[in-house]
Amino acid sequence: MSVPTLGETYAKMMEHLRLAQEDAAMAAHLLNANDDTKPALAWLAVSELLKKMQHQVTQLAMGRLQ
Repeated sequence: MSVPTLGETYAKMMEHLRLAQEDAAMAAHLLNANDDTKPALAWLAVSELLKKMQHQVTQLAMGRLQ
């Protein structure tokens, strides 16, 4: 069993954030296709917040990993 590294942990976290962002965007798309606009916009906002979180995590990691 290997010891986890900070880089591996960061990569795993980013993958989960990316998948969550994609799923939120898909939920928004599906709701919008069914003319359910308010929830679609809410899921789109969640998608954008997850994208912003990815950026913030990357900035944090760059300062920590360099």
